[in-house]
Amino acid sequence: MKKCLLFIPIAFFSWSVSSQSKEPLQLNKNNIKQIIKALTLEEKAKLVVGMGMHIPGMPPGILPPTDPEDDKIEPKVPGTSGRTHPIDRLGIPSIVLSDGPAGIHFLDFGKNPKYATAIPIGTLLACTWDTDLVRKVGGILGSEAKEYGIDIMLAPAFNIHRNPLGGRNFEYYSEDPFLSGNIAAAVTNGIQEHGIGASLKHFAANNGETNRMKLNTLVSKRALREIYLKNFEIVVKKTNPWTIMTSYNLINGTYTSESTNLINQILRKEWGFKGLVMSDWFAGKNVVASVQAGNDLQMPGRPDQTQSIIAAVKNNTLALSTLDLSVEKVLNLVAQSSTFNKYQYSNQPKLKENAILSRKAASEGMVLLKNDNTLPLTNTGTVALYGNASYDIIAGGSGSGDVIKEYTVSLDKGLVNSGFKLLESINSTYQDYLKIEKAKMPAPSFLTIFNPITIKEMSLDNELLIQSADNADIAIVTIGRLSGESSDRKIDADFNLTEAEKNTLKTLSESFHAKNKKVIVVINAGGVIETASWSPWVDAILMAWQPGMEGGNAIADILSGKVNPSGKLTSSFPINYNDVSSAKNFPGKVLPIKDDGPVDPVMPSFPSEVSYEEDIYVGYRYFNTFDVKTAYEFGFGLSYTQFEYSDIKLSSTEFKDKITATITIKNSGKTAGKEVVQLYLGAPSEKLKKPSEELKGFAKTNLLQPNESQSISFTLSPEELASYDPSLSSWIAEAGKYSIRMGASSLDIKQTKEFHLAKDLMVK
Repeated sequence: MKKCLLFIPIAFFSWSVSSQSKEPLQLNKNNIKQIIKALTLEEKAKLVVGMGMHIPGMPPGILPPTDPEDDKIEPKVPGTSGRTHPIDRLGIPSIVLSDGPAGIHFLDFGKNPKYATAIPIGTLLACTWDTDLVRKVGGILGSEAKEYGIDIMLAPAFNIHRNPLGGRNFEYYSEDPFLSGNIAAAVTNGIQEHGIGASLKHFAANNGETNRMKLNTLVSKRALREIYLKNFEIVVKKTNPWTIMTSYNLINGTYTSESTNLINQILRKEWGFKGLVMSDWFAGKNVVASVQAGNDLQMPGRPDQTQSIIAAVKNNTLALSTLDLSVEKVLNLVAQSSTFNKYQYSNQPKLKENAILSRKAASEGMVLLKNDNTLPLTNTGTVALYGNASYDIIAGGSGSGDVIKEYTVSLDKGLVNSGFKLLESINSTYQDYLKIEKAKMPAPSFLTIFNPITIKEMSLDNELLIQSADNADIAIVTIGRLSGESSDRKIDADFNLTEAEKNTLKTLSESFHAKNKKVIVVINAGGVIETASWSPWVDAILMAWQPGMEGGNAIADILSGKVNPSGKLTSSFPINYNDVSSAKNFPGKVLPIKDDGPVDPVMPSFPSEVSYEEDIYVGYRYFNTFDVKTAYEFGFGLSYTQFEYSDIKLSSTEFKDKITATITIKNSGKTAGKEVVQLYLGAPSEKLKKPSEELKGFAKTNLLQPNESQSISFTLSPEELASYDPSLSSWIAEAGKYSIRMGASSLDIKQTKEFHLAKDLMVK
C-alpha cells in the first residue's frame, strides 16, 4: 500500500515535466533571448524586413515586387502603410504600421472606407504653443489607431522649416528646434498613452522633397547638432518613443539609414535611445549596411532585402550577432503592441468627440496677423465670400499626411453655422463653378493623393467685384494653397500671390473702402506666403493654415469672437523670398554622376546635393541676428485683448546648476484671452559666434479674464546655455553675461534680466 502511494505522485510528476517540455515555445516579454535562439536565419531576416506594400489602384510595375507567400496572408488592417512578418510557430504576430501625422492615412478607396479624424496640420498645432492641448490631439491619433487595430503610428513628423518652400513643411512644426522638439514630445506622449507606438520622423536633415531619395545634405557638425538633431534629442530624452524613422537623404555623403554615427553613436550611445529604428519607405541603398548601422527594420520591405541579409550572414559580411540585435528590437516592439496583447479593437473610434477637440485645436493655432479695428465681427449684415477655398477648404496637405475623413466643414458652412448671412450672388456663383469642376476630377486614388489636381481659382470680372460692395457689408477672401509630399513649393503663384489674386484684393479693397466697408483675408495654406506687397490693401489677415476637417467652424469661431485668437507664428514671414537665408541653396542641384541609388515610386529622384551654407542661422536666428526685416517675426500673433508683462525675477544672478525666471502676465484689456509667453536667451559669443537670441522656454497662460494675472516660471539647465563646439565635439556653456528676455515674440521683448556664469561649463 505504501509503495503504491509513493509511486503515484512520482509518476504524475514525471508526466507533468514531460508534457511541459513539449509545449511549443511562444513569445512573451520575458523570453525574447530564448526566442532569438530558436529562430532560423531566414526567420530572423524576415523579421527585420517588412512584408511589402500593396496600394489599391496603383498601376502594376511601379512598386517593387512582393513575396507571393506573404501576399497569401490577409492584412489585419487593409489600406495601412506596412506590416511586419509573423512567425506563427513561435507566437510572433504581424504588427501594423500606419501614417500619418494629421490622422490615420488609409489607402483603401473602396465603397466602405474607414474614416479618421483629420486634425489640423502640424504647423498649426505648433502655433498653439500649448503642449497640454497638443498632447490631447496626439491622443486622437493614438486612440483611433488602437480602435482600428493599428500598432504603430508613423508620427510625429517634425523636421525643421529650413526654407518656406519645403513641400512638407505643413507636417512639421517650426523653424526652431526647441519649440519643434517640445511640441513633438507632447504629440508622442499623446499617442503612446494609448498603448500605441509613435515613430519620430524623419531622422534627420530632411528639409525638402526635390530629389529626396538621392539628396546629399552638406551640413556642418554644429548646425547638424544645434538645428537638425536638437529637436529629436529633446523628444528622445523627454519621452520614451517606441520607434524612430530614418530619412531618405544622405548627410555628408552617407544615407541616414546606413549611418552608424547617426544611429548607433548619437541616437543610441549619446542620447540613450532604447527603441527600434526603421527606414522610411523604400529608402536606402544597401540593406546590409543599414542593418550594420543599427537600422533595425527595413520598410515596407522587399524579398531581395531578405535574401541579401541571409547571404551576408552566410558569407560573413554581416555578423549574426548584429542581426540578432535588430531582431531583438523587433521582438521587443511586437511584445509591446496591441496586436500581441490581443486588444479587442472596435473599428469604432470616437470620431464625434475627437472632431470637437480638433475644432478647438484649430482655433487655438490660428494666427491673427493684422487687425485694423475689424475683428471680431459683431452685428455684421451680409458677407461677400470669395475664393475657391472659402467653399472647398484645404483641410490638410497631400501625400502620406492626407486623411480620408467623413466630412469637411468649409468656411461658407462655418459662417452660416455661426449665424452669418452670405451674399447669395457670390455664393451661388462659386458653388456652381466648383460643382462643375469637381465633376471633371478623377476618383480618389493613390495617384491623386500624391499628385493632387487642384481646381483653378475662379476668375471674377471687376464689375461683379465692384457691385458686391453695394450688396454686402463686409468682404472675406480666402487664399488657398496646397502642398505636400513628393514636390516642393514654387515661388510664383504659390509663395507669391498670382496677379489675378492681387487684382481681386485690390479691386475689392478699393470698392469696399469707398463705402467705408472692410476687407478680411483668410490664408488657408500649409506654409508661409508673401504678404508684404498686399497687406496694406486689407483690414485684417487671419493665418488659418490647413485646419483639419472642422476648419470652417474654427475660422468662424475666430472671426465671430467666440474664440479669442492666441496662436503665434512658429516660422518667420519674410518680406521677400530672397530674404531667406537658404534661398540660394534650395532645393539643391542635380549632380552629373551615375544614378545607382534607390527608386522613389512616387516621383523621380536624381543624384543631388544641397549645401546648408547658412549654417545655424535658420529663420529668426538669421533675421534677428543680421537685422533683416520681416513681414511678421517668429513668435508674432495678435489678440482681441492686451497683456502686460511685469515683475520679472531670477532665482539668482549667478548660474550654478540651474536658474529660474519668473514673470507676471496680466490681461489689461476688456476681453478674456490667452497669451503665449516666450523666453529668449542671449549668450556670450567670444569663443563661438551665436545668434542674437534663441528660444529657451515658452508657456501659454490660462484663459485670463480682464484684469486677471498669472505667474509663469521657467527653469534653465546647463543644456539651455550650451552651444556645440565642433573642435571639442562637446556642448559648452561659455563663461560671461547671459540675458533672459521675455516677451510676446522674438522682437517684442517686454522684460529682461541678466545673470552671470563664472567659468566655461562642459555640459556633455
